[in-house]
Amino acid sequence: MRLLVLGGTEFVGRAVVEAALGRGWEVTVFHRGRHRPPEGVRSLHGDRTAADGLAALAADDTTWDAVVDTWSAAPRAVHEAARLLRGRAGRYVYVSSRSVYSWPWPPGAGEDAPLVEGAAADAESTDYARDKRGGELAAVEAFGTEGSLLVRAGLILGPYENVGRLPWWLTRIARGGPVLAPGPHDLPVQYIDVRDLADWLVGAVEQKLSGPYNLVSPPGHTTMGELLRACVDVTGADAELRWTDPEVILDAGIEPWTELPVWVPPGGEMYDAVHRADVSRALATGLECRPAGETVADTWRWLTGIGGSAPQRPDRTAKGVAPEVEAKVLAGGGRSELPPLDRTQVCCNEHE
Repeated sequence: MRLLVLGGTEFVGRAVVEAALGRGWEVTVFHRGRHRPPEGVRSLHGDRTAADGLAALAADDTTWDAVVDTWSAAPRAVHEAARLLRGRAGRYVYVSSRSVYSWPWPPGAGEDAPLVEGAAADAESTDYARDKRGGELAAVEAFGTEGSLLVRAGLILGPYENVGRLPWWLTRIARGGPVLAPGPHDLPVQYIDVRDLADWLVGAVEQKLSGPYNLVSPPGHTTMGELLRACVDVTGADAELRWTDPEVILDAGIEPWTELPVWVPPGGEMYDAVHRADVSRALATGLECRPAGETVADTWRWLTGIGGSAPQRPDRTAKGVAPEVEAKVLAGGGRSELPPLDRTQVCCNEHE
């Protein structure tokens, strides 16, 4: 098959390229040339934010079975690319986000949950949720309901991460010493390994799937305890996880999700939204999720291979709690690490 990836040199786009190449597909990437794409692809250069930025793509006479777009700013870029490629690609795959659902997201909600109003195609960037929904609408407008696939991803982790969540935990734990571990240790969390997302996506192209799909691991795929213990294991650090009650963390003014990545306290709207998504539709069409330990180990291998400093997207906030804040909370108490979890009880997908 022939695949066009708009971007294709970082995180999700790169993983999609590698998954397609692994199946023997012919892959073209359209990018700005700031990062080297994977070996074996054909490159076209252009900047979607610049005037006439799609010129190289317009001048090319190649046709593709599908195009993959991960754009997350003003939907104008999706609108223009989709209109240009209409008739030259069989399917438009837009990597969107579960953020397109209206807040509060109902726990266990599927793809039929209420949506935010999408930003207009000619609007400047508004906010992440409206921009992503505007991108969805632009893809559907150009390719129709049957010709567009909307991948509503949840939390994405894994090699090449340029947001800073799992890399922050790995580098923090690698420093060793007492580590503020947000409890409870058995709190279930949902995320999607970027490679599992990519494998499902290229499989969905082969199946000619269309419409929206929530893309994240099943509820209870892993826990905060397993995730952080895996970080200790792979780094080999002399680190002690100090499991601390959510109330203590919140009383200290520490922000869930950003200052302690992945974690949100149980029992509230935010936890229900982030870690209790219904992904039955994706599971029924081939989604498989690897164990948390594999995601952590491969991310650490990649991170150390590039010198230990992860790339950071300029449009995303820095992650992690300040050392002095962490030290102050730890000085006030926090339980010692609990015994290791029996890993045989942790499922990597609902079929185990």
